[in-house]
Amino acid sequence: MVRRIKRGTYIHEQVGWPGFRWDHARVSARLVDVRHRQGRLIGRMEGLGFQLRAEAVLNSLTEEVLKSSEIEGETLDRDQVRSSIARRLGLDIGGLTSADRNVEGVVEMMLDATQGYARPLTARRLFDWHAALFPTGRSGMSKIRVGAWRDDAKGPMQVVSGPLGKERVHYEAPAADRVRDEMKKFAEWFEKDNSTDLVLKAGVAHLWFVTIHPFDDGNGRIARAIADMVLARSERSPQRFYSMSAQIRQERKAYYEILEATQKGELDITRWLEWFLECLGRAFDRAETILATVLSKARFWESFAAVEFTERQREIVNRLLNGFEGKLTTSKWANLAKCSQDTALRDIEDLIRKKVLIKDAAGGRSTSYSLAKLR
Repeated sequence: MVRRIKRGTYIHEQVGWPGFRWDHARVSARLVDVRHRQGRLIGRMEGLGFQLRAEAVLNSLTEEVLKSSEIEGETLDRDQVRSSIARRLGLDIGGLTSADRNVEGVVEMMLDATQGYARPLTARRLFDWHAALFPTGRSGMSKIRVGAWRDDAKGPMQVVSGPLGKERVHYEAPAADRVRDEMKKFAEWFEKDNSTDLVLKAGVAHLWFVTIHPFDDGNGRIARAIADMVLARSERSPQRFYSMSAQIRQERKAYYEILEATQKGELDITRWLEWFLECLGRAFDRAETILATVLSKARFWESFAAVEFTERQREIVNRLLNGFEGKLTTSKWANLAKCSQDTALRDIEDLIRKKVLIKDAAGGRSTSYSLAKLR
C-alpha cells in the first residue's frame, strides 16, 4: 500500500483545466528554428534514394522502439525489434530474427501510430495499442486492466519512487471516475483543433495524455507514440528519420524533472514546450548519426562490391555494420549464424584474406575481430 504524502495542487486540479496556455513570443522563436531544421533534415534524407532512405527509416524506428521502452526500464532485443519492423514494412534485410510477443506488440503500436498517422485517434485505437503492449494481461508480476481505462481498484494512480515506507509521490493522476470524460475532451481536441502548429501540438498532446494517465501501465510509451503520430502529421509522411524517444532517453532525468514541475504547476506550460522543442532539435542533431551510419554502410558495400560473400557472411557483416555490441569472436559468430565453431572460423579467416575483417590486437583465448577500415 502506497503511503499518502501531503502534496500541493496538481495541474489537473487547477481552475480552467485543461485550458493550457503559453508565452507565444518565447515559444515561437524556438518553433521557427525547429521547423527550419526539421525541413532541412527531411530534405536531406529524401535525397538519399529509396534503398538508403529505407535503411534510415528502419534505423530510426528501431531506435524509437528500443529507447521508448528503455525510458520505462524495459530492455528489448535490438535484432528482434529491427527484424519485426523490417518484416512489417516489407524490407529485405536478410536473416530475420523471430520476435517475442512483447516486442511485436511495441512495434505494432509504434507503426500503427506513425504509418497510420492520418487516421483518427479514438478510444478503440488506444485500447488496441494498450492491448498490444501487454499481450499477457500483466505488467511484470502484476495483473492489470488491458484495453480499458483504469479503475483505481488498488488505490489512486500515483507516480512513486523510493523504498517501501519512504516513497516519494511525484505525481497523482485524476481519479478514475474522471478518466472517460477527460479522454473524450482530449480526443476531441486532438482531432478538431486546427489552431495549434502541429509540432507544438505534439508537445501539448504528450503532456496532456501522460497527465491524464488513463491506463494502469504503459502511459509513457503511448504518450510518446501519440507525439510521434502528431510529428508525422506535421511532416505529412509516415517515414521517420529521427527518434524523439532516443533523445528523451539520453535526457531522462531532465525529462522527468520538467514533467513533474509542469504537472505540479499552473496551466502555463511555456517551460514544458520550450524543453520539448529544444529536445526535438537535439533529436534532429542525433539523426545525423543515423545518416552517417547509413552512408558508411553504403560505402562499405560499394567498396567490397567485387568480393564474394556467402549468405551467412553477408548477414553477420550487416550486423556489425548495424552496430554490433561487444567483441566479435568465433563463438559469437557461431551463435549468430547457427553454425559450428569450425565453420565460423573458416568464415572469419576467409573474410580476413579478403581484407574485410581484421584480427584485433589481443590474441589467444580472447581473439576477436573487427571490420577493416575503408581507405
